[in-house]
Amino acid sequence: MLIELCLLFFAIALLYSSAGFGGGSSYLALMALWGVGFLLMKSTALFCNIAVVTGGVYHFARNGHLPVKKALQLSIISVPAAFLGSYFPLRQQTFFLLLGIALTSAALLMGYRMFFERQTHIKTKGSFAYSLVGGGIGLLSGMTGIGGGIYLAPVLRLGRYDTAKNIAGLSSFFILVNSIAGLAGQAAKGAMIFQWNFTLPLLAVVIVGGQVGSRVSAGWLKPRWVEGFTALLILYAGVRLLITKV
Repeated sequence: MLIELCLLFFAIALLYSSAGFGGGSSYLALMALWGVGFLLMKSTALFCNIAVVTGGVYHFARNGHLPVKKALQLSIISVPAAFLGSYFPLRQQTFFLLLGIALTSAALLMGYRMFFERQTHIKTKGSFAYSLVGGGIGLLSGMTGIGGGIYLAPVLRLGRYDTAKNIAGLSSFFILVNSIAGLAGQAAKGAMIFQWNFTLPLLAVVIVGGQVGSRVSAGWLKPRWVEGFTALLILYAGVRLLITKV
């Protein structure tokens, strides 16, 4: 099982990193399909998110695609919300219900983004509404172990919040701080799990995949192919969770 997961995690990190995402939704989807325990799933997905997007945040900031003021605006409510969401105790059945809904919703958002969303480079000023949206996504992030970028990016694009590259940088930063807050919430209630023989190999492959992806994959992989594959994967996992685990 672990070898297959390592290969798939590497591919996901490579694909997601080019768009500023950590891959948490797909990591959770795969671990759910492989029957990994739900507490280990949450911790592992957040660790992998952090490993992938840390390098992405550095590269986006270095290239001028991380507007600091907007990054702080999006995160000021989301970080404490992610901590609280992670700290809040969930029964296993409730967790899988939330995760199934979250994955299915994410797949539908990605499908909308592929076929209906228009790309724009029009910048608009942010507002407190985006902070509230970030807070809601942060709460969901903490409860499920998803970094939240997969929800944030479509909202920002629809609102013409910034350029496509800056939105990727903002999503990467958002995932990083919320994943850290989510792990902190798990640690505070004694639910953070790090199994060396399981988590460490996955961390190693996503670090390599994320570094390769942030430098190479954007040049030869079409984003529409990546989004299509990802949407199908997480839709299948989300629906299957709702049918078999709830």
